[in-house]
Amino acid sequence: MNLLVVGISHRTAPMSLLERVALRAEDAKQLGNAVREAMVLSTCNRVEVYAAVSGFHGALAEIGGLLAAKAGVDIHDLAPHLNVRYDDEAVRHVFRVAAGLDSMVVGEQQILGQLRDAYGSAENAGRTLHELVQHALKAGKRVRTETRIDDAGRNTVTAALELGLARTGIVPRKGLVVGTGAMGRLALATLRRAGVHDLTVAGRSPDKIAQDYDATPISLARLHEALGSVDVVISATSAPGEVITSAPRKPLLILDLAVPRDVSPAVADVPGVTVIDLGMLASASGTEDIAEAEAVVNEEVGAFLKWLRSTTVAPTVAALHARADELVGTELAALRRRRPELSDEQRADVARTVRRVVGQLLHQPTVRVRELAAGPDGDRYAELIRELFDPEYNPDGIKRALEIH
Repeated sequence: MNLLVVGISHRTAPMSLLERVALRAEDAKQLGNAVREAMVLSTCNRVEVYAAVSGFHGALAEIGGLLAAKAGVDIHDLAPHLNVRYDDEAVRHVFRVAAGLDSMVVGEQQILGQLRDAYGSAENAGRTLHELVQHALKAGKRVRTETRIDDAGRNTVTAALELGLARTGIVPRKGLVVGTGAMGRLALATLRRAGVHDLTVAGRSPDKIAQDYDATPISLARLHEALGSVDVVISATSAPGEVITSAPRKPLLILDLAVPRDVSPAVADVPGVTVIDLGMLASASGTEDIAEAEAVVNEEVGAFLKWLRSTTVAPTVAALHARADELVGTELAALRRRRPELSDEQRADVARTVRRVVGQLLHQPTVRVRELAAGPDGDRYAELIRELFDPEYNPDGIKRALEIH
């Protein structure tokens, strides 16, 4: 069984396209035979299918076709925006998502609950996806308890604000936040802590976030009007193009924390306006915290891949032991026919001895093959064991092996 991740996110597609891919948990049932297990992770910033598959190309075609149908676009138009990961890279991606390393706000907490809920809603997630999600959740929890990754997102907003205030000397009393996502919430909280009590928030649906942070909601259509009455602006939308294209001639600090940029380069040329963007914050981006989080993720990915590779040989090992038991039973039955004079106690002694010897013969090889299967070339060892012993490959393999010993 192989793992495959297919989807789109804020990193690969404009919000207008992302919003059209309205994939739900039950939609995974529409996938065909190439997808053995599947679950859907759908948030405001990503729609991804995590799947255990029997083959890459067939499963990719099925999942891609489903996403394209939901978006109402041709698969060829959607393909450039798809994020596709397979096997080891699929595992790493899911673990990084759980750790908050792939989020718009690095280290954000919500994704853990969203991942847990996505698995809980999945109707055809089996053992492989169960283990994948449980290990990913463990990685996410470790990252948040053993590192300061949740500070990385906060550091971005705080560092941008501190840098801007130092450059301009502005003492902000009125603030405007553009964007209602996780970064927008973080910006409102940061401005509030900095003593900016008169807050306005602009977005498509700003009412809920405005209520949560005691801010005034406005539509994006009133954005230019609002720029004339504030001292500091934090723009952090997921829009595919520029949101702020002009500004009034007055002392104004604008923090552009969006990817791609929200603020037109021409705005920085307006007298009195200072623009701070992410490119100016390299030294304050929390890179050390992120590196520590990546190290934890790498450790957990390694542990999961070791488990995953070991499972490839487990069915063959089980079949080997079952076949050995069958052969022992056949030989003991033959012994009963050849030596009818043996007592029940003698037959029991022979049976115990034979089963003990066979068990000892099989123990070390099967333990060793599990260890080898968990390594980087595990698939090769699993295939070798099947060729030697699996009745599907070699019906007489076990019997010959026992006869040799």
